[in-house]
Amino acid sequence: METSTLKENRLNIRCDSHTRQLLDKAANYSRVSISEFVLSHALASAQQVVQEHESITLKPKDFEAFMAALDAPAKPNAALKRAFKRHADQVRR
Repeated sequence: METSTLKENRLNIRCDSHTRQLLDKAANYSRVSISEFVLSHALASAQQVVQEHESITLKPKDFEAFMAALDAPAKPNAALKRAFKRHADQVRR
């Protein structure tokens, strides 16, 4: 049994004729509609971009240093204390 997602949003894209022909050809080779082709490839690209911006990869040595820094944070200096005070003052407004 196939489940389907209700598609309630529309995305319009303008392109030149060469681009459209290329997308049509690629969709035909993939045996899907041009909408399915463009959406699936745009979604894969979007997921990759988001992952690149929302995750980090550390070497084991760097990971250990990162974890150690989290376990033993530095004491707040004067600049950090001023920043916290400024934030508290702005949030109370």
